[in-house]
Amino acid sequence: MSLQFTRSVLAVTSAAALALSLAACGSGSGNTQSTASAQASGTPVAGGSIIYGTSSDPICVDPNQTDLTGTRDIVRQVADSVVEADPETGEILPWLATKWEVNDDATAFTFTFRTDATFSNGEKFDAAAFKTFLDGIKDLGGRAINAASYIAGYQGTEVLAADQAKVTFSSPNASFLQALSTVNLAVLAPSVYRDVTPEDRCLGKIVGSGPFTLDSFVPAQEVVLSKRTGYAWQSPNATHTGDAYLDKITFRVVTEASQRTGGLKSKTLDGFNSPAAQDEDGLAAAGFQILSANNPGTVSEYLTNNSSPTLKDPAVREAIQLGINNEEVRDTILLPRYNLATSILSSTTPLYTDFSSYITYDPEKAKKVLDAAGWVVGSDGIRSKDGVRLSVQVVNGQSGPTTAHELRAQQLKEIGVELTIKQVSRAEMLAALDSGDYDFVPYGFTRADPAALNMHFTTKLNNPLHLQPSVLDDYLAEADASPETAARQAAVDKAVKYILENHLVIVFNEQSVAHALSPNLHDVRWEPGVQISFYDAWLSK
Repeated sequence: MSLQFTRSVLAVTSAAALALSLAACGSGSGNTQSTASAQASGTPVAGGSIIYGTSSDPICVDPNQTDLTGTRDIVRQVADSVVEADPETGEILPWLATKWEVNDDATAFTFTFRTDATFSNGEKFDAAAFKTFLDGIKDLGGRAINAASYIAGYQGTEVLAADQAKVTFSSPNASFLQALSTVNLAVLAPSVYRDVTPEDRCLGKIVGSGPFTLDSFVPAQEVVLSKRTGYAWQSPNATHTGDAYLDKITFRVVTEASQRTGGLKSKTLDGFNSPAAQDEDGLAAAGFQILSANNPGTVSEYLTNNSSPTLKDPAVREAIQLGINNEEVRDTILLPRYNLATSILSSTTPLYTDFSSYITYDPEKAKKVLDAAGWVVGSDGIRSKDGVRLSVQVVNGQSGPTTAHELRAQQLKEIGVELTIKQVSRAEMLAALDSGDYDFVPYGFTRADPAALNMHFTTKLNNPLHLQPSVLDDYLAEADASPETAARQAAVDKAVKYILENHLVIVFNEQSVAHALSPNLHDVRWEPGVQISFYDAWLSK
């Protein structure tokens, strides 16, 4: 897709300009594609309602608490962010904040805010609302699955004036500006943080400053949004000013891919996310739009319990990576747009470096590694050592088919490793990560910043990989503390090399998302972090 956007003039100090360079290396979303030209045909017209199919239950529609991509697509329409990122370069741009200053070690950030923005209930967005928002994220603790990790070390916010505030951290947080551009750090009204329980916020009692308001949420059924009148502080990536064009958006939960495709063809849906791989070419040939993008952040991977009885052996982790043929999985099950992993970070992530030499398919080498480590092939072809069978399990709480796991199991059997699949709910999968009762969990963390690594690889946060403290913690801390691009690049590269050399996770392919749209729905826009925005979207007859 050809991305269109306008830019506000950047009014920043030299310190802020330095901070902006942190996100400017690499692409914010990248690899965006469209198979139809209807994205920018004709003059936009106001009015109309759409029904949009979403492949899974949003579960929680609080932007600060959700970690689901589909849910972030919904709440981005309701809640604005303090800053924005250029979707092609990752450069940080003003939004609710007009300028900022960053100190030399990225522990203090001073913001100046626009004075005309309001929440849909009439409350003003100002420095006090900004403080209430960040304090509210801190108060959520573990409920803020992603957002809390973005403000690790948060000490507090000082209101300096009605339109100015200073945020301080106990340790450097060079990625904080980028974090403020994400949906997970979208701002809600002060009264929401003060008066509404986290449970009720999940169920839809949220108020944002965005171009749409959330009218209703029926879990596992639908979310209904309505246009807000008087909106005048759009993202700098937007292509128009003023109110949104669409009057109403209904996000309807349609879990079956065939039903989503059928709904688009029969015009009961105007678009949907996650088209089945086998349907994309046919939909494009029939004149429907297919929008796709490769996610920034970590690639699709098996989060690995590095303290489990079997996987604490580094030879086993190395052999499993060597024994998986990612190209065969991509060519058999996925689509060409799913780039093979060349790092733990996607190639669309700022400060990405190609480390593909550490990710190879070599089953003969895998066998030799296991032989040397004392894993002996049994009569059924599966290895064992000291009476322990070389059997590992994927605890899968993701929706969709399990064919990729099954193909990997076939590949690993050839080197003497048994891979089984345990299908669980998403909540059970996340609980297994916390408890350590797992071998592998399929995952991939989307964030347009290399600080995505902090989510899983530092032992100073929740440590889902159950790692022992190591020099990797130092590398990640160096990256957090480096407000200068070259120094941060060096620290990120050291961290990535350590992760891949030690096979702390098993990596596969870059994550990719897609949406199928009616040819009558125009100008659905990508946001950084591969969310979509309906602010510029409009319907033609």
